[in-house]
Amino acid sequence: MDDPGTLETMQEAGIDSGAELDVTIALAVHNEAGHIETEIGRIREAMDASEYSYEIIVVDDASTDGSLKELGHIPDIKPIRLAKNRGSGFARKTATSAARGRVIVWSDVDMTYPNDRIPQLVKELDSGYDQVVGARTSEEGTHKLFRVPAKWFIRRLASYLVDEPIPDLNSGLRAFRRDVGKQFLHMLPAGFSCVTTLTMCFLANGYSVGYMPIDYAERAGRSKFHWYRDTKSYLTQVIRMVLTFNPLRIFMPLGFFLLVVGAAKLGYDIVTKDFRVGTNTLLIFFAAFQTFAIGLLADLVVRVTKPRTEQEPANR
Repeated sequence: MDDPGTLETMQEAGIDSGAELDVTIALAVHNEAGHIETEIGRIREAMDASEYSYEIIVVDDASTDGSLKELGHIPDIKPIRLAKNRGSGFARKTATSAARGRVIVWSDVDMTYPNDRIPQLVKELDSGYDQVVGARTSEEGTHKLFRVPAKWFIRRLASYLVDEPIPDLNSGLRAFRRDVGKQFLHMLPAGFSCVTTLTMCFLANGYSVGYMPIDYAERAGRSKFHWYRDTKSYLTQVIRMVLTFNPLRIFMPLGFFLLVVGAAKLGYDIVTKDFRVGTNTLLIFFAAFQTFAIGLLADLVVRVTKPRTEQEPANR
């Protein structure tokens, strides 16, 4: 947690480290006035009818539309207020750090996710999973022309890196075991890609992830998508995924490809240029060597920086 004022804010909000509960529902809010009370009411109704004890932690990420005032009118909700907009990932990490539940649920309050199914999501963990993701069966977000192919590419890349199919990589509705999830909080970015990173952290370190099909509705309120900022985030996310999770799966095939191309070019030079090796041939071999070196160094960094608990997940 890189905000020195966070602990004081939690204490002011009345969040303590008392008795453990079954479930903590962590909600990140930024400019969602008008439907917050409805969404939290839907969550409460579902949880009250379930077998689980629970708490709801709301982090207001410096809203400017009156969201905080609306939260103040909801009984038994004392939101954590961030003075500066830090991103949904930072807000989720803040709520997760304050959680008392054995299971932590992440969701949104924009009416897109079926939050009345949170008890079912938690129940799925009893099947032996460490995390259960609400896998969306449709895409109802804005800017579909860009987001659908971008998400498809990132999901395919992630599946390749962990050698496992991933139906929905970046769903905002998920439940996970607190003791496992807290290992990876330091790795989660402050922006929206924190959900993607959490899925990858679990899979890359041997923890089990299940998927529960869910409907996905059109959001209420205004979308936070920004074409330049979020395009840059998508590209950054791809680079981070490659370098952080099994980099050899990318760099080794690429290095061997360049090596084969270099060998073919060398053969061509020998046959057609009387054994004179072209400069571009040497450059191809140099590129192959660099690719192997970067891949091996990235893999070494990943292995060295893994905490022991991540390298040796508990047998379940």
